[in-house]
Amino acid sequence: MTTVYWTRLDAPVGPLLLTADPDGALTSLSVPGQKGGRTVQEGWRCDAGPFRAAGEQLAAYFAGELTVFRLPLAAHGTAFRQRVWAALDDVPYGTTVTYGDIAARIGSSRAAVRAVGGAIGANPLLIVRPCHRVIGANGSMTGYAGGVERKVWLLTLEGALDAAS
Repeated sequence: MTTVYWTRLDAPVGPLLLTADPDGALTSLSVPGQKGGRTVQEGWRCDAGPFRAAGEQLAAYFAGELTVFRLPLAAHGTAFRQRVWAALDDVPYGTTVTYGDIAARIGSSRAAVRAVGGAIGANPLLIVRPCHRVIGANGSMTGYAGGVERKVWLLTLEGALDAAS
């Protein structure tokens, strides 16, 4: 059985639960109340050491000083989910795209938008893998596992939404 390391970090969007594999690659980042979010399991090792870089980069991001995370990631998912998540990684800070845009980026048809939405909803690395930058085709703030209010907060932080919105 592989060791899972975990730690909690305070953040403006609530306490973050981070997990990592033995090599120090992030396997998840969850927020309280997250749909499908992780919870600490028996046998996991609480150790802040593997999360030093993540903590520094998240603090800089929340301070408005970091626009690209440079962390080793090791999220597990199907080949389809991996393609969708890779497309998320390419969405620039301060911008938004639609679910249809992500489908097109991975070479899927418009009919695959629902499957793309499911893969985005299963993203285990909130904030770091920017699923919050994906919005509805009509501009609506839909489908964020961490809650729409967090999505709006993150997009406002990044300047993609006006603070008055």
